[in-house]
Amino acid sequence: MNIKALIRERRTIHAYQHEDCISLSEVKEIIATACWAPNHHLSQPWHFYLLGKETINDICQLNRAFLSNNRSVDEVERKMKRWLTIPGWIIVTCDQSEDALRYQEDYAACACAMQNIMLQLWDKGMGSKWSTGALTREQAFYECISVDSQLEKVIGILWYGKPDVIPRSKRKDASQFIIELP
Repeated sequence: MNIKALIRERRTIHAYQHEDCISLSEVKEIIATACWAPNHHLSQPWHFYLLGKETINDICQLNRAFLSNNRSVDEVERKMKRWLTIPGWIIVTCDQSEDALRYQEDYAACACAMQNIMLQLWDKGMGSKWSTGALTREQAFYECISVDSQLEKVIGILWYGKPDVIPRSKRKDASQFIIELP
């Protein structure tokens, strides 16, 4: 697929089939290519955590406890069941920096790398979702994935797998966002 088609056709996927996911070696290859994203001073501020079943289960249990405070039991269990069936999980982090401008540049680089991953996954018939839910900002989440929150900041969970449903999307005309200056 050409790059224009990939960009326009990629969708955020919320439901996945539970078979035919790509191999771990393919995911590693996708990440290696994603790391060619632009990044100021070649800082390469990203880290990609490929989760196994044990860590996924731990995160799901943590989310169950986190949601139990303000959601119904049925809602919590539905989310637990859905999360446990997501085939692929990558946690993406960005190096922390006391320099706000440096962190902003590094975060932008990580976002570009995430987009590179999502486009490559789509090209292989895999959908994805970049999740930045409240759980990813909890210290217990950092502990669950063995990340030092003083050194790295979680920028999201990237879920992936073969799409069960591909949603339609409609975007505003780009002319609404283009400003030509003299």
